[in-house]
Amino acid sequence: MSQRYSAEDLKQFASALFASTGLEGGRAEIMADTFLQADLLGFTTHGLHRVTTNLQWLQSGASRLHGEPSVLADRGNCFNWDAEFLPGPWVVHRAIDQALARVREHGVVTATIRRSQHIACLAAYLPKIIEHNCVGFLTCSTPAEHTVSPQGSKTPLFSANPIAFCAPAADYPLLFDISMSVTAGGYVSRAAREGKKLPGQYLKDRDGQLSDDPKSFADGGSILPVGGADHGYKGAALSAMLEVLSMALSGYGRADDVSEDDEANSVFLQIIDPKAFGSERNFLRQTTALMQLWEQCESDSNDPLRVPGKRAWKLRNAQLESGVELYPSIVSDLEKLAESTGISMPEAIS
Repeated sequence: MSQRYSAEDLKQFASALFASTGLEGGRAEIMADTFLQADLLGFTTHGLHRVTTNLQWLQSGASRLHGEPSVLADRGNCFNWDAEFLPGPWVVHRAIDQALARVREHGVVTATIRRSQHIACLAAYLPKIIEHNCVGFLTCSTPAEHTVSPQGSKTPLFSANPIAFCAPAADYPLLFDISMSVTAGGYVSRAAREGKKLPGQYLKDRDGQLSDDPKSFADGGSILPVGGADHGYKGAALSAMLEVLSMALSGYGRADDVSEDDEANSVFLQIIDPKAFGSERNFLRQTTALMQLWEQCESDSNDPLRVPGKRAWKLRNAQLESGVELYPSIVSDLEKLAESTGISMPEAIS
């Protein structure tokens, strides 16, 4: 039987784990809340599952405990930072706060960040943007990563290059977080850990043959781009676009020696204030109508339509009220951390 945990208890537990490395308390709390938000929204491969890795980076010095990002450029409505391997979730929240503080004046604020330690789940940053009634667009790429092969190739070139977007509507926002690969690397790793095959042939082995076996990826294979074997040229083109936005604009990526960067990210962030373009009421009238029309579309099966944001927002609200249901392997990992650090794991509430 699955167990539920208080969201606040999980946040305090993860925060204590991060603070145990010497990370300042406020930064530790932001880190913990970011991973928790991912699980609240249902993105379980990049939520509290990532605590262990981030602790290791902080303990080893791969993530900097102290300091501020260097400002490389700042024109008010756009800025570029070098994070120099500061913890990714803290840096991105810092950039979002800066953008939100400026967006009422500028209407649109765009930011790039180079050499940020891994920023985890992009969707985890969206609730803050929605709470400010803004539109948000966030993407990242990993200069040291080559996991996704272009259409027609067996050579991995791109990183997963996720993109997240949010826009206020009525009962729930339009919200999504998707990779430019057919499946995320986290799901491939989870399948390998559990000894399972993937639901479809989302991979190529090192000889370029389609595969559903995660072992083929670990043995020099690659993940297919969005669009799969037939239409992967679309996903490859989008991957290139996102690497231009995140790597080229930040000035750090494929052209550089990134052999020591591991999972560090290049980031592109844009926040838009709808009121800069006209009435907020008219904006919400349009986004609400879009979501309602989508919901009213007739399903072509017995399955309900998936409207981006509906399930995630409903799940987030339910788990904040009734407790967070963690994926079983996450519970196991957190219990190991509690044992190794002496920091008590929260008690399950059901």
